[in-house]
Amino acid sequence: MKKKPGKLIQKDPSEEMIAAIVHGIEEKKGKAIQVFDLRQTPNAVCAFFVICNADSGTQVDAIAYEVEHQVKIATGRSPWHSEGFENKEWILVDYADIVVHIFQTQVREFYQIEKLWADAIIREIPETAA
Repeated sequence: MKKKPGKLIQKDPSEEMIAAIVHGIEEKKGKAIQVFDLRQTPNAVCAFFVICNADSGTQVDAIAYEVEHQVKIATGRSPWHSEGFENKEWILVDYADIVVHIFQTQVREFYQIEKLWADAIIREIPETAA
């Protein structure tokens, strides 16, 4: 009897990358992590946003570097563009299809970026126990 080949289950590359990004944020104790699915949002600049905040500029910087490191390990990709490393209040790491926003807490509260993209599908990432 001949075996039928099983279906290959392909991982969604976006989900694999988002998992690496979230892991990087969690490694440096980022807070209030949200993933915005913008694929059904008209005029969206990318497919996903990943947003978090931190208590200091030093932590914002550390999270950004850890995100880049974890994504490189998991996918081999480097950011297409990044900015905000000078003032460390809001660092943006752009992978073209996924954009990571890392805010100092008070800056996130001021800009309320969640309200700008309220029509997106938003997934809250539960905080991990320390």
